[in-house]
Amino acid sequence: MIKRHITLLWMFGALVNSFAQTSILDSETKEPVSFATISFGNGNGVFADDEGVFKFSKKLYPDIDSLFISALGYDKLNIATLNLSDTLFLESKEDELRTVVITSRKKFKKQEVEATIHNDYYKCWLPTIESEIAVFFPKEDKKLTKISTINLPIKLEASDWGKRKRSKTKVKAFSTLFRASFYENENGFPGKTLTYDQIIFRVTEASSNLYELDVTDYDIYIPENGVFLSIQVLGYTDRNGKLLPNKKYREVKTAKGIVKISTTFRPLLPFTDKFPESKTFVKRIFLNGNKWVKFEKKNITNSDLLRKGQNNYGMGLGLQVYKN
Repeated sequence: MIKRHITLLWMFGALVNSFAQTSILDSETKEPVSFATISFGNGNGVFADDEGVFKFSKKLYPDIDSLFISALGYDKLNIATLNLSDTLFLESKEDELRTVVITSRKKFKKQEVEATIHNDYYKCWLPTIESEIAVFFPKEDKKLTKISTINLPIKLEASDWGKRKRSKTKVKAFSTLFRASFYENENGFPGKTLTYDQIIFRVTEASSNLYELDVTDYDIYIPENGVFLSIQVLGYTDRNGKLLPNKKYREVKTAKGIVKISTTFRPLLPFTDKFPESKTFVKRIFLNGNKWVKFEKKNITNSDLLRKGQNNYGMGLGLQVYKN
């Protein structure tokens, strides 16, 4: 029994030591750069956690020679894996600070852009670690308009697929970390970010089918030509909300060899056919140069959602419209 425990401890130690742990820090403040993106340049990548730490193994990724590291508010860093040290520093961008709007914030009326909710599994987006989804919202009122909440429809999943239509079926457990971002409208596409603040939130099976994210304190005002709001999966977490190492693909053995299948994350995101024109944009973080594309058939040919006419994510907003 003692020998078995020693063997298990040795195997665990070997596994931990096979991964190099790297911290990403701000070059001036030496503070961690939370949730930075680490792209491998081959359509794969990982995210740093809240302490700016990520793990990379040459044994696990033998064909990766360079890492491309990026984070909101910082210059990108390209580094060879042979030169990867235990600490990396990112230079901040001081020339891209957002405009600050000053208001008394005393008199305003509340408005809402209603979210679209449904419970159809087959009309939901399966989030992956590589995808970011943005929805465009025009400015409907000429008055100063502040975003107070982002209202996100989600679909929880039954732990037993055969019982999925029962109202009291047990829900499949999960804990997923998301990032929300705001973008300017640049010629009809998401452009520059409106804030460098990290807006990170966690969704679990205990959440309701409409997750309300309070963003009042971030002071985001809708520009005259509208705004894009996005959400992006960072990965699964432990029970305390700590981001876990998450792989983009699962490797499944088949008769024809090992097949890579994209890892999908919960919750599901309900899409809708309520709007005739798509106002939803998607991008793959580690592919296609990180470029946005409109979610429509001419751009995305293999989508079951588009074949069913579900061309938009049903995101909603809570607004504060200020009086003159």
